[in-house]
Amino acid sequence: MDDLWNLSWEAEALYRARVRGCLLGGALGYPVEFDSLDRIRAAHGPRGVSGPVPDADGVVGRISDDTQMTLFTVEGLRQAHARERLKGIGGGWSRLVRWAYGRWLDTQNAPGPGPDVHGGLAAQSWLYARRAPGNACLTGLQQDHFPDPTSELGPPGPVNPDSKGCGAVMRSAPFGLARTPAGTVFGMAARCAQMTHGHPTGYYASGALAAIVAHLVSGDSLEGAVLRTLRLLARHPGHEETTAALNRALDLASEGAPTAEKVESLGAGWIAEEALAMAVYCALAVPRVTDALLLSVNHSGDSDSTGAICGNLLGARHGDHRLPQEWLEHIEGRSTITLLADDFATECVRR
Repeated sequence: MDDLWNLSWEAEALYRARVRGCLLGGALGYPVEFDSLDRIRAAHGPRGVSGPVPDADGVVGRISDDTQMTLFTVEGLRQAHARERLKGIGGGWSRLVRWAYGRWLDTQNAPGPGPDVHGGLAAQSWLYARRAPGNACLTGLQQDHFPDPTSELGPPGPVNPDSKGCGAVMRSAPFGLARTPAGTVFGMAARCAQMTHGHPTGYYASGALAAIVAHLVSGDSLEGAVLRTLRLLARHPGHEETTAALNRALDLASEGAPTAEKVESLGAGWIAEEALAMAVYCALAVPRVTDALLLSVNHSGDSDSTGAICGNLLGARHGDHRLPQEWLEHIEGRSTITLLADDFATECVRR
């Protein structure tokens, strides 16, 4: 695997490409969310969506709430890394990520940046669009819960303890981009998921995505990254639903030609372990990046989340140069996302 702990210029360039790829790849899938597979095929042909499509307003490339929250995750993690590097103050990542999510919540309750906003993502007016955010994210962030970074994982969290919706896993890929060991980012992502989703499956799936991304950034194959993450999951009580979903995805990927029906056999993607498994299956089962991305959104479920997670995985594995460039041209806020990715990568290579 690439030695990203002692970066050569080639390895640093690859790392930066993977960070950009993960964030840009996660900005896909929004226009067909809530559509059934039959409706998608009726509108776009028997093969379904074959490329970027306009939303109800006729606009191509708008990002989803998944991408919005992912970007704020990056902002919080970058601030935490800089704080530790410049001031020698570690352990504040959960608070800084929580504050970043608070800024995202402000964007969902205001028409645009207020006079007291002077920089960062909160100053970007296009991020104030409300793109069907999940109820657990909205209600959870109103409770102002700051998880203890040293707490044990296992029992349900205090916020929405029965919720395992995909609203936490879909924002958790950035934890795996920080050049930190997979076991560490697993715990970071899981604890930050508890800010809104208290069910163990909800936060274990989030930790699993972060760990898979960390392995991909280190140069592992997707199958290898998932297998390593399964071993990590097995250490934690209550992992069974997440583990079973990932094992189903691995098994299904080896069973012949991929189809939308096989994607749907893994679930609808509204809950955490299903969204993760569906995205993993699509990324594993299809050799071509473009076809894998298309498969991840051509189903009856939560296509923006499965598409975003699949894009996170493929971008982290291959870098932004392997993503379909004609699609990236349409992404809302692309220049801001790219700049955020590059700033985050620059911060993370500083030790």
